[in-house]
Amino acid sequence: MLKVSGLTVSFGGKKVVSDVSFNLNQGEILGFVGESGSGKSITALALMGLLPPNAIVEQGKAILETESGSIDVFKIDSRQHQKLRGGAMAMIFQEPQTSLNPSMRCGKQIDEAVLLHTTLRGKAIRERSIELLTEMQLPNPEKIYNSFPHQLSGGQKQRVMIAIALAGNPKLLIADEPTTALDVTVQKEILKLLRDIRDQRDISIIFISHDLAVVSEVADNIMVMKQGEIVEKGTVLDIFSNPKHPYTKNLIGFRQKLNNLIGLSHTYKTTPLISFKSVSIEYASNSWFREGFRAVKDVSFDIFEGETLGLVGESGSGKSTIGRALLGLTSIKSGQIRYKGLSIDTLKGKDRLRFCREVQIVFQDPYSSLNPRLTIGQALMEPIIYHRLGTLKQARRRVIELLDVMQLAANSINRYPHEFSGGQRQRIVIARALALNPKVLVCDEILSALDVSTQAQMIDLLIRLKEEFNLTYLFISHDLSIVKSFCNRVVVLNKGMIEEQGLAQDVFGKPQSIYTQKLIDSIPAIST
Repeated sequence: MLKVSGLTVSFGGKKVVSDVSFNLNQGEILGFVGESGSGKSITALALMGLLPPNAIVEQGKAILETESGSIDVFKIDSRQHQKLRGGAMAMIFQEPQTSLNPSMRCGKQIDEAVLLHTTLRGKAIRERSIELLTEMQLPNPEKIYNSFPHQLSGGQKQRVMIAIALAGNPKLLIADEPTTALDVTVQKEILKLLRDIRDQRDISIIFISHDLAVVSEVADNIMVMKQGEIVEKGTVLDIFSNPKHPYTKNLIGFRQKLNNLIGLSHTYKTTPLISFKSVSIEYASNSWFREGFRAVKDVSFDIFEGETLGLVGESGSGKSTIGRALLGLTSIKSGQIRYKGLSIDTLKGKDRLRFCREVQIVFQDPYSSLNPRLTIGQALMEPIIYHRLGTLKQARRRVIELLDVMQLAANSINRYPHEFSGGQRQRIVIARALALNPKVLVCDEILSALDVSTQAQMIDLLIRLKEEFNLTYLFISHDLSIVKSFCNRVVVLNKGMIEEQGLAQDVFGKPQSIYTQKLIDSIPAIST
């Protein structure tokens, strides 16, 4: 139903996709796999007619079979493309929060798509929208219809986006990293939903992901891309049981490394470095749309010097809230958080300043963590100057040393955040955290947006930094395969409470809780 041949896309004369050709059959799920910058999303955007203004399709054909006949989607104008979008072909994106209008109820946004792409009018539009939400296997579709996006979970928002995409009964659905931001259990549900949609509607799906394990669970065939070119394609069984290209072998190797490793045991000192004692955290009702609720309930655990403690759980389990509370960015309702035996609530003056230097946080999105108007040098020197740890000259020297540790060029000091890749930006924000010689790093979902090979490189870097700087990590993640490969001990959270905790090999090898077993069973593994 889709035949693409010789697709070449360039940005300002530079080729980013070169001579890409593939066929997509009716009812087939085709996986696009590759690292960031491999050309996966650009290929999809070209098909959808959504390339940015500075990008052009230099050559190629894309023959799409529609009810009105065959159409070369690269030979039609923007108006014709607009008619195709949502009708014959539709696309869902990685982050539903930014794809949905925050000021409109979800039902009205589905209504718009139904109105635009069908002949239904009046009450029939609302009825069709409710039907779509029901098809998305959402509980209480009426409530979802009347909800605003911020009132829904990540998985629910993604299902609303899929409902909008399916409103016009497309024959081709493109899913661009639709599960990357979701925890493992919700990811598994979305993958099953996409398979069910394919079976029930007999539509074709292009599923884009950097994670081979995820693709292997949903796709029939796989196309591996590197630097804008196809390096290998075949069935899921062929690709994983007998990969031909070295690049494909490396991608499989990175994922298998993450799945097979289990964090090393650690010899602990008798006195913990950090202690959470019966900590509860509440969010009060502070506006017309947020009700008060208890995010963390009576949580107690210790972090010992030199260890990596993994904090895992689904979205909304309280992981990030606990990390922010340790930094003093969120107030606790009851209980105590102790650092070196002292309650952090009682720290004042020099003790508070020393604590701020010694406990640092690295956030999930490095791009939003960096000021786009500051050069990397300015961003990294800022905390050194603020804490009076050296002169401007000494701060500059320290920044160059840190960039070297992060394996970034010295001239990076004069460049801006937008000039770096996601993995490079993450190294930069880690370097900024290390600028103050901390004892503890709180890592909040710092690998979730990175492709698998970059994740493996970052884990190797974190292990090296831990040894070199004698660091202690609180590692927050919904990706259990990473936690399993990297952490010494694990605390499992469920709805703000501790489900279980212990050594990584015990929690993953012999889980005591049904909830923990459910999380482990949801870890995507390469299936052959």
